Amino acid sequence: MTTEVAVPQTPVATNGAMLDKARANLRLACEQLNIHPDVFEELKSPRETLAVTLLIRMDDGCRRAFPAWRCRYNDRRGPTKGGVRFHPNVSLDEIQTLAFWMTFKCAVANLPFGGGKGGVCVDTKALSPTELERLSRAYIEAFSAFIGPDRDIMAPDMYTNGIVMAWMSDEYASITGEPLPTAITGKPIAFGGTAGRIDATARGGYFALRHLEASLTLDPAKATVAIQGFGNVGFHCAKLLHADGYRIIAVSDSGGAIHDPEGIDPLAVMEHKQQNGSILGAKGHGETREISNAELLELDCDVLVPAALERQITMENAGRIKARIILEMANGPVTPDADAALTAEGHIIVPDILANSGGVTVSHLEWVQNRSGFYWDGSRVRDHLKATMATETQAVWALHNEMDISMREAAYIHGLRRIAESVEARGTQAYFKGT
Repeated sequence: MTTEVAVPQTPVATNGAMLDKARANLRLACEQLNIHPDVFEELKSPRETLAVTLLIRMDDGCRRAFPAWRCRYNDRRGPTKGGVRFHPNVSLDEIQTLAFWMTFKCAVANLPFGGGKGGVCVDTKALSPTELERLSRAYIEAFSAFIGPDRDIMAPDMYTNGIVMAWMSDEYASITGEPLPTAITGKPIAFGGTAGRIDATARGGYFALRHLEASLTLDPAKATVAIQGFGNVGFHCAKLLHADGYRIIAVSDSGGAIHDPEGIDPLAVMEHKQQNGSILGAKGHGETREISNAELLELDCDVLVPAALERQITMENAGRIKARIILEMANGPVTPDADAALTAEGHIIVPDILANSGGVTVSHLEWVQNRSGFYWDGSRVRDHLKATMATETQAVWALHNEMDISMREAAYIHGLRRIAESVEARGTQAYFKGT
């Protein structure tokens, strides 16, 4: 059972700290490109947001209420697309900001999608598997009229995975009366998923970094990497870079971090985590010590990969960041003021809307394959992802150099050009005034 509350699309309802800062990036990009004011007016607020309360029967017989949201930010380039996260700190402001970022991420990757996002305020670690299934199905029950294969397409995000997507897809099929695998991506392969989806986000960031190696004077045989977050994205990123010769000197999870200047084997650390529930206690190749997540961010390394939560690098710790290159595999891990300070000091930040766009790129392939009924093998998926990341990374890097701006500004401008074309194609003020 759910109760629904329509969220008015007014500045009061949508203005939050994160979304305000995201709008600042948008305004700057509009000014730099001299984009028509109609474009900013359309993009400054979400198209629609639905807030509900999910009421779940727990295993002990009681009922608990969980706030939940789904936001469709902008659909000018196609149906909205975005994950659904289960996390105790999820909020309306966060969901709308993530949907804003997805709008630009899809445009940067040149996908026929707009941006969407969803979430439930819940600690999944406190749920049993059956409670998690009930919550997942209740989410679809609440939002079934809001989503759809040609309207809003869901995907996994933080603390949601393939089996959660399978439950959701199954529930959606029960409600609609027909199997519609195109409404939800990130599904298990046996449920209509695609090869290459599990590591797609990490692999996309890996391809972006490898494409920039010459420009950044990075030598994999000598470069050191620290990775904050050892979930799906952090682990696969570590594994791919380690296999290419990069020395992984630190990784972390929610319990803390391990640091070893001699290097860490990601596969061995993951095996330790699966056996013990944490990376703490895992051994590297030398003298491994335990440190905090905050200390990991400030290690002396060539590449820092924030692959955990938003707002990990702020003005409070920006001055202590030593990594020359920051590869943003999380969404919004560097705050705007910290981004400006780090860029001014010469750090190169490969922004999230480019670096972690591999996930939605392969989700698009899953959507395409579901619609056609013809499925690709893993090598074809990876080849497509590599080509896409190379093309868009090069375009952003070229803008970065041509306009002498940060890579983040270049990525926003790159995406904004594509979104603006779709907005202006429908007519602007100048058209209707006849000027």
